[in-house]
Amino acid sequence: MFDTDIDGLNSEDLRALEDVEPVHNEADEGAFADFTFPSPLYRLVLDYSRESLYASASDELKLEAGDSVIVPTRYGKDMARVLGIAKKPIGVRPQDIVEIEKKASAEDLQRAAELKKKEKESLRIFKEKTAAHKLDMKPVGVHYLSEEQKVLFFFSSESRVDFRELVKDLVSVFKIRIELRQIGVRDESRHTGGLGVCGRPYCCHAVSDKLRPVSIRMAKEQNLSLNSMKISGQCGRLLCCLAYEYDWYAEARKKMPSEGLRIFYDNTNFRIAESNPITGMIKMSGEDGRVLEIASSRFKQIDGRWKLVD
Repeated sequence: MFDTDIDGLNSEDLRALEDVEPVHNEADEGAFADFTFPSPLYRLVLDYSRESLYASASDELKLEAGDSVIVPTRYGKDMARVLGIAKKPIGVRPQDIVEIEKKASAEDLQRAAELKKKEKESLRIFKEKTAAHKLDMKPVGVHYLSEEQKVLFFFSSESRVDFRELVKDLVSVFKIRIELRQIGVRDESRHTGGLGVCGRPYCCHAVSDKLRPVSIRMAKEQNLSLNSMKISGQCGRLLCCLAYEYDWYAEARKKMPSEGLRIFYDNTNFRIAESNPITGMIKMSGEDGRVLEIASSRFKQIDGRWKLVD
């Protein structure tokens, strides 16, 4: 069913939609096997970029979901929001865990609100200066760190950009320490947010920024059309919900006979034509021309072989 729905795209074209798989270091994984996570371990989010963090806190600091805290980030000290306690952290390395410095005070919150108001105007200036320098880059967002005299300018581009003159121009305007950061297409969607084809907010913006890389194999596992227009998001990459939902499909298929399997039933040899984990129905075609659709609950593994039972 897939080959007829590719609409002229070959495997190379489809692979261009995939994410680059991270390098898997088994030695590092083994080194962290005995690591005991701090308790409680909080999950935080940076609202401006939707980047999540894991953090510990001193015993006297009692935090609840929705509280704002001051933590060190990769760009400097900043404000983050507490999402809750991470009871089963996955894919978190010891060096990824930061220490919460304090709960944000009323003054901290007021300062953060004032800085946020400046970001909209700063983005407008960023766009004007980028256009004036005729740079092949797309301004995405601006963020002022709440605890440091520094402003971050995020942009996307398909190639490397020499923005040295732009930085000098921006410094002359803002009179503050400046960092320009080039981000990828997925990060751009995570920063800006929006609605996906499903009508819900982007997974990378509203669900998690820690989703695994997405591959064409995940689309095949979910019986989706291999049409790039149907399985890619606004960022031009494969829909990140494919990774978010993949485990459910993979687990559900373990409980169903695979497509192509042959089963003898009602004095006829049948071939499994389609298995649908969503509806829980199996469609099979027989040598006598019959096509049956049967609930997957009637298929049982007996002595290592799938059989259809009444």
